[in-house]
Amino acid sequence: MATFLLEIVTPEGQVLTEHVQALRVPGVEGSLGVLAGHAPLMTALGVGVIEITHPNGDEEHIATIGGFMEVRRDRVILLADTAERATDIDVAQCEAAVARAREALRSGDAVDYDANQAALQRAMSRLRIAKVPSEPQP
Repeated sequence: MATFLLEIVTPEGQVLTEHVQALRVPGVEGSLGVLAGHAPLMTALGVGVIEITHPNGDEEHIATIGGFMEVRRDRVILLADTAERATDIDVAQCEAAVARAREALRSGDAVDYDANQAALQRAMSRLRIAKVPSEPQP
C-alpha cells in the first residue's frame, strides 16, 4: 500500500516524522481518515485519538486535544496543541484528573461547567490511549 509523510508538531517540538500508510484524526466535526493521495484540505482538530497505521501494519495511538491538520497529496502536517504517545501518559495522573473533573461536574457549578466537561473529555481521552495495548513500533 502507498505511504505518505506524516509530521506531528506541538509547541514543544517535533513528535513524529515518518512515512505511514493511513491516518485517522479527531476533527471538530467528526473523525477523518487519510490515505496516500488524499485531496488537499485543512481542518481543525478536536479532542481525541490520532490513529496511525505504519507501513508494516502496526498501529500507534496518540492523544491530542486540538490543533490543525493540513493534507497535501504526499504529506500531512498536524500542528497539534498536544500529542502524547501511550507510553508517555501517566495512568494514575489521568485517573485522578478524571475523578477531579467528575467531582467538579457533580458539584453543579454552572459557571465552570464547560471547562469541567472539557477537562473530563481530555482526561478520558488520555486515559483511553494509555490503556490501549500497543504494538512495538519500528
